[in-house]
Amino acid sequence: SRVSLWVPLALTLLLRTSGFEAANAFKPNILLIMADDLGIGDLGCYGNDTLRTPNIDRLAEEGVRLTQHLAAAPLCTPSRSSFLTGRHSFRSGMEAHDGYRALQWNGGSGGLPKNETTFARILQQQGYATGLIGKWHQGVNCESRTDHCHHPLNHGFDYFYGMPFTLVNDCDPGRPPEVDASTRARLWRYTQVAALGALTVALGRVCGLVPVSRKAVLSVASLVFLFFATWYASFGFVRRWNCILMRNHDVTEQPMVLERTARLMLREAVSYIVRNKHRPFLLFVSMLHVHLPLATTKRFLGKSRHGLYGDNVEEMDWLVGEILQAIEEHGLKNTTFTYFTSDHGGHLEARDEHGQLGGWNGIFRGGKGMGGWEGGIRVPGIFRWPGVLPAGRVIHEPTSLMDVFPTVVELGGGQVPQDRVIDGRSLVPLLQGTAEHSAHEFMFHYCGKYLHAARWHEKHTGRLWKVHYMTPRFHPTGAGACYDQGLCPCSGDGVTQHSPPLLFDLARDPSEARPLSPRSEPLHRAVLARVDKAVGRHRATLTPVTPQFSLSNIVWKPWLQPCCGTFPFCACTEHG
Repeated sequence: SRVSLWVPLALTLLLRTSGFEAANAFKPNILLIMADDLGIGDLGCYGNDTLRTPNIDRLAEEGVRLTQHLAAAPLCTPSRSSFLTGRHSFRSGMEAHDGYRALQWNGGSGGLPKNETTFARILQQQGYATGLIGKWHQGVNCESRTDHCHHPLNHGFDYFYGMPFTLVNDCDPGRPPEVDASTRARLWRYTQVAALGALTVALGRVCGLVPVSRKAVLSVASLVFLFFATWYASFGFVRRWNCILMRNHDVTEQPMVLERTARLMLREAVSYIVRNKHRPFLLFVSMLHVHLPLATTKRFLGKSRHGLYGDNVEEMDWLVGEILQAIEEHGLKNTTFTYFTSDHGGHLEARDEHGQLGGWNGIFRGGKGMGGWEGGIRVPGIFRWPGVLPAGRVIHEPTSLMDVFPTVVELGGGQVPQDRVIDGRSLVPLLQGTAEHSAHEFMFHYCGKYLHAARWHEKHTGRLWKVHYMTPRFHPTGAGACYDQGLCPCSGDGVTQHSPPLLFDLARDPSEARPLSPRSEPLHRAVLARVDKAVGRHRATLTPVTPQFSLSNIVWKPWLQPCCGTFPFCACTEHG
């Protein structure tokens, strides 16, 4: 239409005359799409020539592609916390000290604190409709089943449809358990041993070999049963407690049916676009693809060259294409700022008897759960705004998922909070082309609360230094991941601490295969000293906060469990 042709022309003129701020008067729609566990090497536009991702590739052709886009954490909950707030997750307590590294239950009390400000809250104050479709994984309740203190609607979103938790293998009845599987197995062994002991005592009494009263035997048996019932009430019903769908504050499906979830999410995303096409909107599509258990519809099963994981990636690309088509069909393409990414790197340890079930991280070492190696944190970063951002541009500067916060706040006409540390930097000058370099000189890469690595972008020389203070120990030795565990640990015996630290030049060695030494790199000591000073300044900005992943916050609490119906008889479907 004439209007859709006029808008980008007008924006371009404004950009050339009065800067990017003038374009904000148009209040662009903002569409943010985040895949789950997608490896950067899984996309055609990032070098994959065996998986078909035409819709995401077209998005890159029509926009700007970042090649050094980095997650702030290598796991779902902390990475998304940083994305939503523009702050490292440990600043809000959304990071592990030791033990659990992500939220484990809908019925836990941990989650994104109420005093954290998301980009959705700021855009909501600027008159935007703000919607979240898909995965949340930032907690639900604090003290009661209905307080919803951590819920998306309490963090700036005015509409939510999706999973308050995340997909796990337990959501598929045919898959092995995943949520705290080691603890579950240990508790089952304890129960078996205790039950065997109680049975032995009972048989001993019957045979006259053990002089105990009938009351004592019943007491022991009751204690064993109470122990079993206590842990089985949570672990025995993981699918019912965690695998649920909500619309705003209401549970609509418990447990969810995986086979139709993708269709429901797509329907909701398109419906949201249609309902809000006449006003500025923010839509965050937080996809369930391509996380285990890789729920894939029949239309895509067996169609890729890479098994179930490849099928799931290609279905994800189709879903992205359908959402982009809805944007175009309703004349919103030229007025919508679109972004695509993943929350962290692909899951290398995800595999079964048929082969790999996790993503490919290209040439980069490591994967999901590894806070230092590039494969755990380097993710796709694609931006499109026709007529405003140059099509086909590729940027090789270090950027962060946390940068999206100040970027969309600026586009929406808001202001970033001034009362706290914001680690993200606006990408507007870099995307527009008015800045040659990223605003980041130093970046810090954590695994849990532990600083695993830091990078220094020496802008005037183009050198990109990466310093590793600790790295995970791969199993078996010589492998590229921790295949004897679900994920590599962040600390303890599972890591190697390096003194002096390892040093790489990513500009020349992006695979981190050849650590530098004082003999091979004359600037070795100077670089380590410079980065060490930057780490010191960074650590001076840290303040104590309440840990959201403490055991008391992580454990399942029946009085906090979201439920449709009367607890514990929670059951409903999308159609009643």
